[in-house]
Amino acid sequence: MGKVTGFMEYQRIEEGYKPPAERLKHYKEFVVGLDDGKAKLQAARCMDCGTPFCNNGCPVNNIIPDFNDLVYRGDWKNASAVLHSTNNFPEFTGRICPAPCEAACTLNVNDDAVGIKSVEHAIIDRAWDEGWVVPQLPKHKSGKKVAVVGSGPAGLAASQQLARAGHDVTLFEKNDRVGGLLRYGIPDFKMEKSHIDRRVKQLQAEGVTVRTGVLVGSLPADSRVTNWARETISAEQLQKDFDAVLLTGGAEQSRDLPMPGRDLDGVYFAMEFLPQQNKVNAGDKLKNQLRADGKHVIVIGGGDTGSDCVGTSNRHGAASVTQFEVMPQPPVEENRPLTWPYWPLKLRTSSSHDEGCVREFAVSTKEFVGKNGKLTGLKTVHVEFKDGKLVEVPGTEKEYKADLVLLAMGFVHPVGTVLEAFGVDKDARGNAKASTDFNGGYATNAAKVFTAGDMRRGQSLVVWAIREGRQAARAVDQFLMGCSELPR
Repeated sequence: MGKVTGFMEYQRIEEGYKPPAERLKHYKEFVVGLDDGKAKLQAARCMDCGTPFCNNGCPVNNIIPDFNDLVYRGDWKNASAVLHSTNNFPEFTGRICPAPCEAACTLNVNDDAVGIKSVEHAIIDRAWDEGWVVPQLPKHKSGKKVAVVGSGPAGLAASQQLARAGHDVTLFEKNDRVGGLLRYGIPDFKMEKSHIDRRVKQLQAEGVTVRTGVLVGSLPADSRVTNWARETISAEQLQKDFDAVLLTGGAEQSRDLPMPGRDLDGVYFAMEFLPQQNKVNAGDKLKNQLRADGKHVIVIGGGDTGSDCVGTSNRHGAASVTQFEVMPQPPVEENRPLTWPYWPLKLRTSSSHDEGCVREFAVSTKEFVGKNGKLTGLKTVHVEFKDGKLVEVPGTEKEYKADLVLLAMGFVHPVGTVLEAFGVDKDARGNAKASTDFNGGYATNAAKVFTAGDMRRGQSLVVWAIREGRQAARAVDQFLMGCSELPR
């Protein structure tokens, strides 16, 4: 694939970033993508593998060697067609996917992997610029009606696939705009929301009816999940009005840290902080926006959500930003013979970290400290593994100054009331219980109710949500019609 000797002749070419001093002044994307020539050279590095492990490393099974070959030969339009055959939204994954495909690249055994994600990014941006991304209307209408609840990547992918199969699809979203955590969890500097908006226009042109501000079921009284719903609809009404219902909400219940002082003013979930800035960026006026201006910010949690809090805090003008991770610092380089082709454990430094952040590893929070009900700091202790457990290291207690603490420790399960409204069984983790079997997959115990995405599998990647949405759409289509021509 590509150039036979390309992997020996060319080095990996990374996408560039605009300087931190420049990008910290705004919330727009700052990645400098590959131009046509660099994308061609990167695609030329793709090897003629007997078994392309990248296909399996990619959750949507992108046909990576084929689109690399087409880019190398300058056939960008067909490269776009190949990419879209497995992935409804490459502009999402080309920006925010961590690229497990690259970890599985055969070249990654003893060299730098092919820059698959950067090539994907270049293909989809070229496709939009050239006008190749157009609505795909169904040849026939089925007369069947499907309700999709939740407009994150799983719901968007499922809605598009079901509409193309000829069904009348209505997409319900409790918030005021479509996109789920794509819209209100991921900062604009990582993915501008215009990418979602133009896909929504495509879906609507393909026949999907979009209803925002509609809450299906109800939220718990103590829920801190973002909700800008204007109306409520019952589960019974959806089951009555539609031939099938697909639940594709997210795993929105944030993991809490119930330590002394948790109720102090100044301790918030990341998902109380990030959505507000995205709404302001969209032009909304918010009273008492939660901001980090001039504050000493501590982010608890070392993953992507924590990194997003770091980048947003720096753009607010925080006095300092510190990020805690309870696990030990991983190695800078992975042990490739041990981990390949699987996702490796290694130190990952994001663009937000480069903008200004102190990272502390093996740190556990003991107590939030405050005065007159307001946060002033927190107490910590170092931890280490002993006999398979994390234990405190005596004599390592420390107190940090903090005006704002953001809890970014992941999500435990979906908001339970949605599942309870439909009578859907849950698994041991509180997710919707459903298998992924080829026949009958994604179906819940409730009559004609299906589920996919984070609501079924738990907190995961955008690319996994797209995969589940596509596969669930096929399962729903097969349930309604007795067979399906949709790809799995």
